Amino acid sequence: MGRSYIVDEAVAKYLGGLQADPGSCATGLLAGQSSPQREFVVLAVQTPHRESEGQLKSSRGGSPLDDIDVEWVTEHARQVSRMLPGGLCILGLFLVTPPELSKDAQNTLKRLIFAMDKCIGKGRLWELTEEDVTDRVTLHICSKTKKTVCKTLDVKDPKSSAKPADWKYQTDVSSSWPMLTCSVEVDLPIPLTGSSDNTDKCMKDGLRRWAKQIEAGNCLISGRQALDDSELISGQKKNIKTAHRQTLPARILVSDEQPELDERCSALVQLCSGSIRVRGVVHCRAYIHNNKPKARHAAQAIKRDIINTVSSRVEMFLEDLLISEGSHKGLCTGQQALPRRVFAPMPFSGLSVCDYMFPDESTADVAERLKEMLDWETPEEDIDISLEKNQLFSPELEIIDGHDSSKHVISEEVENSKIQKAPHYYTGVAVAATIALLATATSLLYLSE
Repeated sequence: MGRSYIVDEAVAKYLGGLQADPGSCATGLLAGQSSPQREFVVLAVQTPHRESEGQLKSSRGGSPLDDIDVEWVTEHARQVSRMLPGGLCILGLFLVTPPELSKDAQNTLKRLIFAMDKCIGKGRLWELTEEDVTDRVTLHICSKTKKTVCKTLDVKDPKSSAKPADWKYQTDVSSSWPMLTCSVEVDLPIPLTGSSDNTDKCMKDGLRRWAKQIEAGNCLISGRQALDDSELISGQKKNIKTAHRQTLPARILVSDEQPELDERCSALVQLCSGSIRVRGVVHCRAYIHNNKPKARHAAQAIKRDIINTVSSRVEMFLEDLLISEGSHKGLCTGQQALPRRVFAPMPFSGLSVCDYMFPDESTADVAERLKEMLDWETPEEDIDISLEKNQLFSPELEIIDGHDSSKHVISEEVENSKIQKAPHYYTGVAVAATIALLATATSLLYLSE
C-alpha cells in the first residue's frame, strides 16, 4: 500500500452529498496538511461553476470528461491556496463521474493534477526541501455507487504512474492541532529597472530575495529556538480526543548581516527607473498536526505563511491594477493600501481560512467570496477583521517614480572574505538587501486598515 490519507469525517459528509448532473462530471479540491509519514485531509470543496460554462459545453462534444475546463479548475486551486494559512495546502483533486466513465477518469485526473501543481507552483517563493512530499492525491468517486478509488501521482515526474493509496476516515482530525501566531513587520524596498513592462519581474525578484531572508531567519516558538527535531510540545501527556488547541507565539529574527562568514560584500550599481516599497505589519498563523510534530517543521510552516501572505497581497494588487487599468503602467506615486488579511472559521474542523479585503470592500464581499470559492455560508459576524485593523504601521505599498537618470540602485553582492562580524537581529523585520537612493516623491503600498 502507498501513502496513507487520514480524512476528517466532515470531508466524508461533504463528498457524500455531492450530486453531479446526469451524464456530467464534477471536480473539486482536497486540502489539508502533508507530512513525511501521512497526509491529513480536512477540507474538500467543489469547483464552482463558471459563468460561461454552459456556453462552453454547448460548443464542445464527445465525453463529459472533455468538457472539464482545466484552466478554471487550476485557477480555482490557485485562489483557494491563497486562502489557506500556514501548514495547510492543496493536496489533490477529486472527480465525480457516472459509472461508464470510470475507466477514463484516471487519465483526466492526471492531466488536472499536473496542470494544477504547475499553476500553484508558479507563484511559490519559498524553496522546496527534500522532505516536502511531491505526491498528490486523486480521488475518483462514482456518482451512482459512491465507490471511491484513491491514488497518488508524483508531480515531480511527468511520466509517473498512479499508485494506490489508503483513504481512512476519522473524527476530529484537526480539532487539537496547535496554532502558531506571529505579527511581522515588513519593510521591503524593490528597485524597478527598465521599462514599466518589467514591473512583474522586478517585483518577483525583490520578493524572492526577501523570502530567502525569511527562510534563513531564526524562529522562536514560545521563546525557544526552533531548529532541531525536538518535539514542538514536549513534556506533556496529550489525549488527542480531549486536548484543546494550543496557541503558540512565534517570532522571526532576521539578521542584517550576510550569514556567510567567509564572504564579503561589494556593491553593484544599476540604473533605476523607480522603486516600490512594501511595508507594514502582517498577521500570520500556521497549524501543525499533533502527531509528534517537530519544532523545525512548525518553524517552516509559519515562515512559509509569512512569505505567502505578503506575496499574495502584492500579486492581488497588481492583478487588480491590471483589470482596472489594463496594464501596470497605471502605477502612480503615493501611498496605496494593500488588502488586509481577515480570517473565518472552517466548518467542523476548528481551523480557519483567510481572505484579503481591499479598502473599498466589506465583510459582505468576503462572505460572498468564501461562498463562491469554498462552498459554505459564513455569517459576517464570524469574519475576524481585527487582526490587521487600526495598526500604527498598516501594510502598504509605496511607489517611487524616478525618471531622472542620475538615480541608481545599489544592491549588495557577495564575494570572498574572512571578515567576521557579530550579527544584528531584528525581531519580525525583513531587512532588505537592496537600498534605493532616490530623492523623489514617496508613494507607499499599505496593508490597509
